[in-house]
Amino acid sequence: MISNSNLSNQSETINSGIQHSELDRFADVGNEIADAAGEVIRKYFRKSFDILDKEDFSPVTIADQLAEEAMVSIIQANFPSHAIFGEEKGWRCKEKIAEYVWVLDPIDGTKSFITGKPLFGTLIALLHRGKPIFGIIDQPVLRERWIGINGRKTMLNGQEISTRSCAKLSQAYLYTTSPHLFNGDAEVAFARVRDKVKVPLYGCDCYAYALLASGFVDLVIESGLKPYDFLSLIPVIEGAGGVITDWKGHQLHWETSSDSLPTSFNVLAAGDKQLHQQALDSLQWQ
Repeated sequence: MISNSNLSNQSETINSGIQHSELDRFADVGNEIADAAGEVIRKYFRKSFDILDKEDFSPVTIADQLAEEAMVSIIQANFPSHAIFGEEKGWRCKEKIAEYVWVLDPIDGTKSFITGKPLFGTLIALLHRGKPIFGIIDQPVLRERWIGINGRKTMLNGQEISTRSCAKLSQAYLYTTSPHLFNGDAEVAFARVRDKVKVPLYGCDCYAYALLASGFVDLVIESGLKPYDFLSLIPVIEGAGGVITDWKGHQLHWETSSDSLPTSFNVLAAGDKQLHQQALDSLQWQ
């Protein structure tokens, strides 16, 4: 895969004070761990394997577990002081807190994976003092990789991408993973937006956000996402010119530590700032 690690601004550091050479190093390792996860996942895609149910009744497979282990081993070899929070095994670090934390979701969209639909993805985020500075959405079957780095343009397989303009809900294409994932007031709020868009679409998990970053989709709205579901998306979408917040318009943030629990968030992403505000106004989330 081609990385955008050779891109840099004229300044030597980004706002967080991280050297561009450090970001390049993080991107190189990010590509390496995405490659490793992809090798595992492709071996099991559309093959027979056991499917287990976790405590929340969401499915998990041997591919999820082995892909996470492959990623963890590479991170620990390259950055032994960094913490890791993976969907499958949680916090991995001797310390209770860490300046850098990798947040991993080996297969976002396990239901798509187990049913043979290649619209799942591997999600990789690197947080610096709680802020996502680097994110990858990787589709290992289609061999598509979106890379977002704080302060740089988002890249898809080495080419710059951007969201598209769409200032009216009535012209928007909207994605959500499933209408069945909304409950109570969230279901009502989502319906207020769904009923105003041009086309509501379903079933892409993280791939919908990748399509938004590439300018093919205008809105993604979801409820009940965990931090490992969305932290990697933030640099990708923002670097493509989009906006991603919670349903109140607040910045998405998760305090990571050994005691952190992956609580649920409502997420709204838009390719156009005006459209994002219209969606917020329609959600009316209090």
